[in-house]
Amino acid sequence: MYQEEQVKQLLATSLEWLKAIGSAALAEKLGTETNQLRNILRFHEYRYYNQNDPIISDTEYDQLYKLLEQYEKLHPETITPDSPTQRVGKGLIKDFPKVQHLVPMLSLENSYDADDLLDWDRKAREGSGLPVIEYCVEPKFDGASISLIYENDLFTRGATRGDGVTGDEITINTKQIKSLPLSAIFGEWGIQQIEIRGEVLMNKNNFKAYNEGLMEEGLPPLANPRNAAAGSLRIKDTAVVGKRNLEAFLYHVSYLAADTTATNTRKMPSTHSGMIEMLWSLGFKSPKNEIRVLKGIDQVIAYVQDFEMKRDALPYEIDGMVIKVNDLALQEKLGMTSHHPRWAIAFKFKARQASSQLLEVEYQVGRTGAVTPVAKIAPVNVGGVTVSSISIHNEEYIKEKNLLLGDHILIERAGDVIPQIVKSFPELRKGAEKSIQFPTSCPVCDHPLFKTADEAVWRCTNINCRAQVIERIIHFVSKDAMDIRSFGDANVRKFYEMGFLKDIPGIYQLPFDQIRQLEGFGGKSIQNLQLAIEASKTQPLHRIIYGLGIRYVGETTAKTLANAVDHLLDFSRFSIEELQALEDVGIKVANSIQAFFSDAENLTLLKKLEALGIGLKNEMKEFHPDAALVGKTFLFTGTLTRLKRSEAEEKVELNGGKILGGVSSKLDYLVVGEEAGSKLEKAKKIATINIISEEEFIKMLPS
Repeated sequence: MYQEEQVKQLLATSLEWLKAIGSAALAEKLGTETNQLRNILRFHEYRYYNQNDPIISDTEYDQLYKLLEQYEKLHPETITPDSPTQRVGKGLIKDFPKVQHLVPMLSLENSYDADDLLDWDRKAREGSGLPVIEYCVEPKFDGASISLIYENDLFTRGATRGDGVTGDEITINTKQIKSLPLSAIFGEWGIQQIEIRGEVLMNKNNFKAYNEGLMEEGLPPLANPRNAAAGSLRIKDTAVVGKRNLEAFLYHVSYLAADTTATNTRKMPSTHSGMIEMLWSLGFKSPKNEIRVLKGIDQVIAYVQDFEMKRDALPYEIDGMVIKVNDLALQEKLGMTSHHPRWAIAFKFKARQASSQLLEVEYQVGRTGAVTPVAKIAPVNVGGVTVSSISIHNEEYIKEKNLLLGDHILIERAGDVIPQIVKSFPELRKGAEKSIQFPTSCPVCDHPLFKTADEAVWRCTNINCRAQVIERIIHFVSKDAMDIRSFGDANVRKFYEMGFLKDIPGIYQLPFDQIRQLEGFGGKSIQNLQLAIEASKTQPLHRIIYGLGIRYVGETTAKTLANAVDHLLDFSRFSIEELQALEDVGIKVANSIQAFFSDAENLTLLKKLEALGIGLKNEMKEFHPDAALVGKTFLFTGTLTRLKRSEAEEKVELNGGKILGGVSSKLDYLVVGEEAGSKLEKAKKIATINIISEEEFIKMLPS
């Protein structure tokens, strides 16, 4: 539809409009170039709805849309029939058959602060004639919108939102979403046909696991859970769709047709929250536990502002809250415009996407020698945080994202707070951009880099590389390893550069008389550091193992290894077969462990640590045979509400139990919290596993 030159021009013009917002030039642009703004919005609707490939962030689009909307309210004589404010964005994608929604899927009016909500509430009260309105507030899921039709209790059709009037028919793919029932007893409510709206999501745990699987196969990771969900709905291979572990939250009934032959039916809810309860009772995953029914807009404002602070704790991504008039009859009375219902509004959280420019790439060397490129970008505020550096993972990632120095890029700061580059904008290139040349030698020690055939990572194989040594020391003193709390990254680097610290054993030989002479190191700070170092000598064996930084050995595997020997140096005599016989130790992990304990320098390091007072013996507590959990194996999935995951695992071990790293026939108990992930589905297939709740687990513990 749009030629390459048109795309470049429209992108450049979009940036001009965004820069003009808040400036004195804006009024003149609106007065003389309003049609240009309409064309820009149509273009971005096309990229969003037709191509599923937006090239500005949602917030930037909303800014441009609101600008036009406000201008047309002040100058209604300028409104054209085809203005983006007069319709839902249109577009056709031909991959799937087109179907018409029973009721148009309109957009929601957006708000960004309390003043917007107060103004919307005023209009709603004026339209209703009521002094105070009861509202239902629910999360605004950041996924892909869908419409579902059930007829005579059976699921008959699934469709994407499309242009709001017609969408893509995706019934077969929708059936791969296991949280969606293929039948529901709507007949009890006297319903013959129903259209339900919702959002398809990939929760954070599933998204992380899926990306880890892709990277293990040498494939580039998906950008974010929203794009992963939206892209999944249009995949033609249903088996691939099923592997993505999608979920769907259903939150709105848009159409009902009564069964005129039904008798003795249940009374239909008269409120939106009641409809949510009905869907929940029929087996749908609805936001029943997340909604709040509140009286008046002041309660709503307090609630949404508080909820924004908790968004990162949720197992799925949300980008705001939706406020709806709870009374369905009042919704009908308030009606809707051609663009949005008057009885609902979205309160948008701070933006987590923004545009920037890739200025240069630096290379960091980690404790295992992995060389990681880091993009230095023009500083930009995303979600309340200024971002200027972003990891771009490896050479393949740079190629997959089509990145050049000087590129305009779209970045996103997701719920895990780690910023990512979503995409580059080749359309904006002017010819001065340069390719990114990945180094062939270590940027720190100049040692040649090496990459195995099964990895995407280039590594420096010089174990004495300064960067690797520093990172290994930082890992050893970290919280989850030896937990030397008064150390920290900055002190490790400072002591190394000053010659006070050259390796891990050097931690226990620091020249404190010289350190006392340094600025910023008073008597109290020196004492705290000395005490923390001394206390670390009694850390359990699994922490020492984890602190050594053996490749592929995480905290759970470290505990498995600690329980397998009487002394850490015993591993120097283990064969690959003996290592693989340990719980959750595969061939890759076994090879890494054997390589570590076959290295003479590593064995010398361990002997030095033991000579300095670090215990390498297994001092595991002997549990009485009648201890509460002795001999039992546990695994946790989902979000626990009464205990932190680490606390729960510690209670298992203190009572003689063992934590496993994954679901297998060796697992005795899977403890399931809220929003449980794929582990639950795997456990259901193994009859010997006891699936219990957090409350049931707590009851197993001694009082």
